[in-house]
Amino acid sequence: MQQTNGRNTSPSEPLLAVDGVTLQYATRQQIVTATHRVSFDMYEHDRFVLLGPSGCGKSTLLKSIGGFLSPVEGEIRLKGQRIARPGPDRMIVFQEFDQLLPWQTVLQNVVFPMRTAGRFARGEREDRARAAIAKVGLGKFVDAYPHTLSGGMKQRVAIARALAMEPAVLLMDEPFAALDALTRRRMQEELLDLWAEIRFSMIFVTHSIEEAILLASRIVVMTPHPGQIIAELDATRFAHDQSGSDEFVSFHKQINGMLFGQQKVANG
Repeated sequence: MQQTNGRNTSPSEPLLAVDGVTLQYATRQQIVTATHRVSFDMYEHDRFVLLGPSGCGKSTLLKSIGGFLSPVEGEIRLKGQRIARPGPDRMIVFQEFDQLLPWQTVLQNVVFPMRTAGRFARGEREDRARAAIAKVGLGKFVDAYPHTLSGGMKQRVAIARALAMEPAVLLMDEPFAALDALTRRRMQEELLDLWAEIRFSMIFVTHSIEEAILLASRIVVMTPHPGQIIAELDATRFAHDQSGSDEFVSFHKQINGMLFGQQKVANG
Protein backbone atom coordinates (compact mmCIF):
# COMPACT_ATOMS: atom_id res chain seq x y z
CA MET A 1 0.00 0.00 0.00
CA GLN A 2 1.22 3.46 -0.87
CA GLN A 3 1.31 5.90 2.03
CA THR A 4 1.77 9.52 1.12
CA ASN A 5 0.05 11.22 4.03
CA GLY A 6 3.11 12.69 5.69
CA ARG A 7 2.19 11.18 9.07
CA ASN A 8 4.96 8.62 9.50
CA THR A 9 6.28 10.55 12.51
CA SER A 10 3.02 12.04 13.81
CA PRO A 11 3.42 13.61 17.25
CA SER A 12 -0.09 12.55 18.29
CA GLU A 13 -1.92 9.30 18.70
CA PRO A 14 -4.61 8.41 16.13
CA LEU A 15 -8.15 9.41 16.94
CA LEU A 16 -9.34 6.27 15.16
CA ALA A 17 -7.31 3.16 14.36
CA VAL A 18 -8.59 0.51 11.94
CA ASP A 19 -6.27 -2.45 12.45
CA GLY A 20 -6.34 -5.42 10.06
CA VAL A 21 -10.12 -5.41 9.78
CA THR A 22 -11.94 -8.11 7.81
CA LEU A 23 -15.71 -7.71 7.61
CA GLN A 24 -18.33 -10.21 6.49
CA TYR A 25 -22.10 -10.21 6.19
CA ALA A 26 -24.63 -12.88 5.31
CA THR A 27 -27.02 -12.94 2.36
CA ARG A 28 -29.59 -15.66 1.72
CA GLN A 29 -27.13 -17.43 -0.55
CA GLN A 30 -23.73 -16.94 1.05
CA ILE A 31 -21.34 -15.24 3.44
CA VAL A 32 -19.86 -12.18 1.72
CA THR A 33 -16.42 -10.86 2.63
CA ALA A 34 -16.75 -7.09 2.34
CA THR A 35 -13.22 -6.03 3.37
CA HIS A 36 -9.97 -7.93 3.83
CA ARG A 37 -7.43 -6.86 6.47
CA VAL A 38 -7.98 -3.13 6.08
CA SER A 39 -5.75 -0.87 8.19
CA PHE A 40 -5.48 2.90 8.50
CA ASP A 41 -5.17 5.62 11.14
CA MET A 42 -7.32 8.74 11.28
CA TYR A 43 -6.27 11.80 13.25
CA GLU A 44 -8.25 14.55 14.92
CA HIS A 45 -9.68 17.14 12.50
CA ASP A 46 -9.03 14.90 9.46
CA ARG A 47 -11.39 15.07 6.53
CA PHE A 48 -10.87 11.40 5.74
CA VAL A 49 -12.46 10.01 2.58
CA LEU A 50 -12.95 6.33 1.77
CA LEU A 51 -13.00 6.13 -2.03
CA GLY A 52 -13.75 3.07 -4.09
CA PRO A 53 -16.15 1.45 -6.55
CA SER A 54 -19.59 0.25 -5.50
CA GLY A 55 -19.36 -3.00 -3.56
CA CYS A 56 -15.82 -2.48 -2.25
CA GLY A 57 -16.98 -2.52 1.38
CA LYS A 58 -16.56 1.15 2.22
CA SER A 59 -20.11 1.56 3.57
CA THR A 60 -19.83 -1.72 5.46
CA LEU A 61 -16.60 -0.42 6.99
CA LEU A 62 -18.36 2.78 8.01
CA LYS A 63 -21.10 0.74 9.72
CA SER A 64 -18.44 -1.20 11.60
CA ILE A 65 -16.82 2.03 12.78
CA GLY A 66 -20.31 3.04 13.88
CA GLY A 67 -20.46 -0.12 15.97
CA PHE A 68 -23.20 -1.88 14.00
CA LEU A 69 -21.04 -4.73 12.65
CA SER A 70 -18.20 -6.52 14.43
CA PRO A 71 -15.04 -7.50 12.52
CA VAL A 72 -14.32 -11.20 12.03
CA GLU A 73 -10.64 -10.28 12.10
CA GLY A 74 -8.81 -7.27 13.51
CA GLU A 75 -10.30 -4.44 15.54
CA ILE A 76 -11.29 -0.78 15.41
CA ARG A 77 -10.26 1.57 18.22
CA LEU A 78 -11.51 5.06 19.00
CA LYS A 79 -9.24 7.02 21.33
CA GLY A 80 -7.49 3.75 22.13
CA GLN A 81 -10.68 1.91 23.13
CA ARG A 82 -12.03 -0.97 21.04
CA ILE A 83 -15.36 -0.21 19.39
CA ALA A 84 -17.90 -2.87 20.36
CA ARG A 85 -21.25 -1.13 19.96
CA PRO A 86 -22.89 2.06 18.67
CA GLY A 87 -22.40 5.21 20.72
CA PRO A 88 -22.99 8.96 20.68
CA ASP A 89 -19.29 9.52 20.00
CA ARG A 90 -19.94 8.33 16.41
CA MET A 91 -22.85 9.86 14.49
CA ILE A 92 -23.79 8.74 10.98
CA VAL A 93 -25.35 10.81 8.19
CA PHE A 94 -26.82 8.52 5.54
CA GLN A 95 -27.59 9.04 1.85
CA GLU A 96 -31.37 8.77 2.26
CA PHE A 97 -33.41 11.94 2.67
CA ASP A 98 -35.98 10.17 4.85
CA GLN A 99 -33.76 9.88 7.92
CA LEU A 100 -35.72 12.62 9.69
CA LEU A 101 -38.81 11.98 11.81
CA PRO A 102 -41.67 13.36 9.65
CA TRP A 103 -43.92 14.23 12.59
CA GLN A 104 -41.27 16.40 14.24
CA THR A 105 -40.05 19.88 13.35
CA VAL A 106 -36.48 20.63 12.35
CA LEU A 107 -35.72 21.72 15.92
CA GLN A 108 -37.33 18.62 17.41
CA ASN A 109 -35.42 16.36 15.00
CA VAL A 110 -32.10 17.87 16.05
CA VAL A 111 -32.95 17.67 19.76
CA PHE A 112 -34.19 14.06 19.50
CA PRO A 113 -30.87 12.13 19.61
CA MET A 114 -29.55 14.31 22.42
CA ARG A 115 -32.67 13.52 24.45
CA THR A 116 -32.70 9.77 23.73
CA ALA A 117 -28.97 9.47 24.53
CA GLY A 118 -29.34 11.54 27.69
CA ARG A 119 -26.65 13.83 26.36
CA PHE A 120 -26.29 17.31 27.86
CA ALA A 121 -28.61 18.93 30.36
CA ARG A 122 -32.27 19.24 29.39
CA GLY A 123 -32.17 23.02 29.20
CA GLU A 124 -29.01 22.96 27.12
CA ARG A 125 -30.27 20.71 24.33
CA GLU A 126 -32.48 23.23 22.56
CA ASP A 127 -29.75 25.87 22.66
CA ARG A 128 -27.30 23.42 21.11
CA ALA A 129 -29.86 22.39 18.51
CA ARG A 130 -30.59 25.98 17.51
CA ALA A 131 -26.89 26.76 17.24
CA ALA A 132 -26.26 23.71 15.03
CA ILE A 133 -29.25 24.52 12.80
CA ALA A 134 -27.98 28.08 12.40
CA LYS A 135 -24.53 26.80 11.42
CA VAL A 136 -26.01 24.85 8.50
CA GLY A 137 -27.96 27.90 7.36
CA LEU A 138 -31.45 26.83 8.42
CA GLY A 139 -32.09 29.17 11.34
CA LYS A 140 -35.35 30.36 9.76
CA PHE A 141 -36.66 26.80 9.44
CA VAL A 142 -36.53 25.56 13.04
CA ASP A 143 -40.33 25.10 13.11
CA ALA A 144 -40.63 23.57 9.63
CA TYR A 145 -41.54 19.93 9.06
CA PRO A 146 -39.43 17.64 6.85
CA HIS A 147 -42.03 17.38 4.07
CA THR A 148 -41.66 21.13 3.43
CA LEU A 149 -37.87 20.90 2.91
CA SER A 150 -35.83 20.18 -0.20
CA GLY A 151 -33.45 17.23 -0.32
CA GLY A 152 -30.45 19.43 0.33
CA MET A 153 -32.17 21.09 3.29
CA LYS A 154 -33.01 17.70 4.80
CA GLN A 155 -29.36 16.69 4.55
CA ARG A 156 -28.37 19.91 6.30
CA VAL A 157 -30.75 19.03 9.14
CA ALA A 158 -29.21 15.56 9.35
CA ILE A 159 -25.73 17.11 9.54
CA ALA A 160 -26.89 19.59 12.20
CA ARG A 161 -28.43 16.74 14.21
CA ALA A 162 -25.17 14.81 14.11
CA LEU A 163 -22.93 17.78 14.95
CA ALA A 164 -25.14 18.89 17.84
CA MET A 165 -24.16 15.64 19.59
CA GLU A 166 -20.49 16.72 19.42
CA PRO A 167 -19.31 13.28 18.28
CA ALA A 168 -15.64 12.36 18.29
CA VAL A 169 -16.03 11.49 14.62
CA LEU A 170 -18.76 12.29 12.09
CA LEU A 171 -19.47 9.40 9.69
CA MET A 172 -20.99 10.33 6.32
CA ASP A 173 -22.19 7.61 3.95
CA GLU A 174 -22.50 9.19 0.48
CA PRO A 175 -24.78 11.90 1.92
CA PHE A 176 -24.95 13.94 -1.31
CA ALA A 177 -25.22 11.11 -3.85
CA ALA A 178 -28.97 11.48 -4.39
CA LEU A 179 -28.87 15.25 -4.91
CA ASP A 180 -28.86 16.96 -8.27
CA ALA A 181 -25.46 18.12 -9.51
CA LEU A 182 -25.81 21.79 -8.56
CA THR A 183 -27.18 21.07 -5.08
CA ARG A 184 -24.48 18.45 -4.53
CA ARG A 185 -21.76 20.94 -5.40
CA ARG A 186 -23.26 23.55 -3.11
CA MET A 187 -23.48 21.03 -0.25
CA GLN A 188 -19.82 20.08 -0.74
CA GLU A 189 -18.80 23.73 -0.44
CA GLU A 190 -21.01 24.22 2.61
CA LEU A 191 -19.53 21.15 4.28
CA LEU A 192 -16.00 22.53 3.76
CA ASP A 193 -17.07 25.92 5.13
CA LEU A 194 -18.65 24.24 8.14
CA TRP A 195 -15.51 22.18 8.75
CA ALA A 196 -13.37 25.34 8.60
CA GLU A 197 -15.57 26.88 11.31
CA ILE A 198 -15.95 23.88 13.64
CA ARG A 199 -12.97 21.65 12.70
CA PHE A 200 -14.82 18.39 13.34
CA SER A 201 -13.30 14.98 12.48
CA MET A 202 -15.00 13.30 9.53
CA ILE A 203 -14.98 10.05 7.60
CA PHE A 204 -16.76 10.49 4.28
CA VAL A 205 -17.66 7.59 1.94
CA THR A 206 -17.97 8.17 -1.81
CA HIS A 207 -17.39 6.50 -5.17
CA SER A 208 -16.89 9.88 -6.87
CA ILE A 209 -13.23 10.73 -7.47
CA GLU A 210 -14.03 14.43 -7.88
CA GLU A 211 -15.99 14.57 -4.63
CA ALA A 212 -13.19 12.79 -2.79
CA ILE A 213 -10.55 15.24 -4.02
CA LEU A 214 -12.70 18.27 -3.22
CA LEU A 215 -13.60 17.22 0.32
CA ALA A 216 -10.63 15.26 1.64
CA SER A 217 -7.55 16.13 3.56
CA ARG A 218 -6.66 12.46 3.05
CA ILE A 219 -8.05 9.85 0.66
CA VAL A 220 -7.96 6.09 1.15
CA VAL A 221 -8.30 4.36 -2.22
CA MET A 222 -9.91 0.90 -2.03
CA THR A 223 -9.94 -2.02 -4.45
CA PRO A 224 -13.09 -3.70 -5.75
CA HIS A 225 -14.70 -6.48 -3.68
CA PRO A 226 -13.39 -7.55 -1.25
CA GLY A 227 -12.14 -4.11 -0.30
CA GLN A 228 -8.46 -3.60 0.42
CA ILE A 229 -6.46 -0.37 0.61
CA ILE A 230 -4.11 0.34 -2.26
CA ALA A 231 -3.13 3.91 -1.35
CA GLU A 232 -3.44 6.78 1.12
CA LEU A 233 -3.16 10.15 -0.60
CA ASP A 234 -2.78 13.71 0.65
CA ALA A 235 -5.47 15.91 -0.90
CA THR A 236 -5.32 18.93 1.42
CA ARG A 237 -4.25 21.33 -1.32
CA PHE A 238 -7.40 20.74 -3.37
CA ALA A 239 -10.02 22.02 -0.90
CA HIS A 240 -12.41 24.40 -2.72
CA ASP A 241 -10.67 23.64 -6.04
CA GLN A 242 -13.09 24.24 -8.89
CA SER A 243 -11.92 21.08 -10.67
CA GLY A 244 -10.29 23.01 -13.50
CA SER A 245 -6.64 23.28 -12.48
CA ASP A 246 -4.05 21.18 -14.28
CA GLU A 247 -2.92 19.71 -10.96
CA PHE A 248 -6.48 18.68 -10.08
CA VAL A 249 -6.99 17.04 -13.48
CA SER A 250 -3.67 15.18 -13.19
CA PHE A 251 -4.47 13.97 -9.68
CA HIS A 252 -7.92 12.83 -10.84
CA LYS A 253 -6.35 10.82 -13.66
CA GLN A 254 -3.88 9.20 -11.28
CA ILE A 255 -6.62 8.03 -8.93
CA ASN A 256 -8.75 6.86 -11.87
CA GLY A 257 -5.82 4.76 -13.05
CA MET A 258 -5.35 3.26 -9.61
CA LEU A 259 -9.04 2.37 -9.27
CA PHE A 260 -9.10 0.67 -12.63
CA GLY A 261 -5.74 -1.03 -12.15
CA GLN A 262 -4.07 0.80 -15.03
CA GLN A 263 -1.27 2.18 -12.88
CA LYS A 264 -0.11 2.78 -9.33
CA VAL A 265 1.08 6.31 -8.95
CA ALA A 266 2.54 7.82 -5.80
CA ASN A 267 1.18 11.19 -4.78
CA GLY A 268 4.23 13.38 -4.40
